[in-house]
Amino acid sequence: MIDAAAPGHATVPGTPPIRTLSVVIPALDEASGIAEILRRTLAQRSRLLEAGVTLTEVVVVDDGSRDRTAEIAAGVPGVEVIRHDHNRGYGAALKTGLARASGELLAFFDADGTYPPESLPELCRAALEADLVIGSRMAGTASRMPAVRRLGNRLFARLVGWLGDRPVTDSASGMRVLRPAVLERLSPLPPGLNFTPVMTLRALQEGLELREVPIPYDERIGSSKLSVARDGLRFLSSLLWTTLGHNPVRVLGAAGLAGVAVAGAVGCGLAVARWQGVTELGPWGVAAIFAALVGGVAGVSLFALGATFNYLVSLFRREPVRKGLFGRPVFDPPLDRQFGWMGLTAFALGLAVAAATLALGVGGWPVERLWLYLAGSALLLLAGLQLFLYWIVMRILEELSERAQGERHDSLLVETRQP
Repeated sequence: MIDAAAPGHATVPGTPPIRTLSVVIPALDEASGIAEILRRTLAQRSRLLEAGVTLTEVVVVDDGSRDRTAEIAAGVPGVEVIRHDHNRGYGAALKTGLARASGELLAFFDADGTYPPESLPELCRAALEADLVIGSRMAGTASRMPAVRRLGNRLFARLVGWLGDRPVTDSASGMRVLRPAVLERLSPLPPGLNFTPVMTLRALQEGLELREVPIPYDERIGSSKLSVARDGLRFLSSLLWTTLGHNPVRVLGAAGLAGVAVAGAVGCGLAVARWQGVTELGPWGVAAIFAALVGGVAGVSLFALGATFNYLVSLFRREPVRKGLFGRPVFDPPLDRQFGWMGLTAFALGLAVAAATLALGVGGWPVERLWLYLAGSALLLLAGLQLFLYWIVMRILEELSERAQGERHDSLLVETRQP
C-alpha cells in the first residue's frame, strides 16, 4: 500500500525505504509539560530511523494559550510553533498543524504527557502497511487512566465498532499515524475533542486498513480540559450524525426494529391474555396498546426511512452502500426490495380485518369485543401503506443512483483513453 521511496531519499538495497515523518502536537495551556514532551519526541530520531522513518519536523500548534506554552515551545531547537490568536478547539488545532505538515507520514499526540513519544517508532512501522494506526490505551498495556474515563472510552469503542461494523479497542485515542492521502478521505473532521472518534468511525466506514498498537497511558501534566458529561454527549451526537451520512439504516433501522419489536411483544401479550379468557384491559393494558400502535407505525417508518436514506447516500457518493443494518447481506433479494409486496400484503390484511370487524359489529357483536381488532387493522393499514410508498421512492432513487454510477464510469473511461 506504500509507494516506492520518494526521489531524493537515499535507501540501501535490502532495507526498507526511508519515509519522512511530521509530528503535530496541539497544545492549550501546557507550559508545565511542553518542554519535556518535545525533548522526548526529538530524542526518538535514531529509533525512528531504525523503523524506516526520518523525523523531519515537529509542529506545535498553540491553540490560544494564556500561559507561556508557545514561548517555551519556540525555545526548543528544531520545533516550529503555530499560534491561534484565540482558542478554536482541539480538532481545529490538529487540522492547522496537519495542513502545515509536509511529511509522507503524519503523526499527532497531545502535549499533556499522557501519550508516550517512545511509542512512535512502533506506530510508524505499522503505518508502513496500514492506512491509519491508532495507539490504543485500552489494549492491555499499563494505563493510569481514571476509572470513569476508562469506562466511557470502552463504551464509545463498542459503539464505534458497532456503527463501523468492525471492533476497535480505543476509538478516541489522541496518538495516531497516517498518510496525507488518508486524511483527505476522512475529511471533513470536527474542530472539537470529537475529532478522533469521528476519524476512527469514518476510517471504518470508508473501509480503510486500520491497526491498533498498544501503548501505555500516563497521568496528564496539568488540569484536564475534558468534561465527561458535555464532551460525552458531543461524542455521541457526532458519531450518530457521521453514521447517518454514511450508512443511515444502521441507526434508523435499529430504532425501527426496536419499535416493531415493542408492537410485536404487545401483540403477543394480548393474544395470550385473550387465550386465557381476559377480556378487560386496565390502564396498563391500554398504555401497552398505545405503545404498540406508536411503536409499530413509527418503527416501520424509521426502518424504511433508513433504507431510503441509504439510497440517497449512494446517489450522492456515486457508489452503492453495501453494509446496511447488519453489516452484511442477510436477505436475498435485499429486504428493501421486498417492501412492495410486504406493504400490499399488510394493507390487504388490514382491510380484511377491518371488513370482518365491521360485519361482526353490524351483526350485533358488542363494540368492547371489536375495538381491539379495529386498532390492529389500523396498524396494518398504516404500516402497509408506509412500506409500499417507501418501496416506490427507493426504486426511483435506485434508478437515479445506477444512472449516476454509470455516468461516473463513462467519464473515467474517457479520462483514461485521453492521451
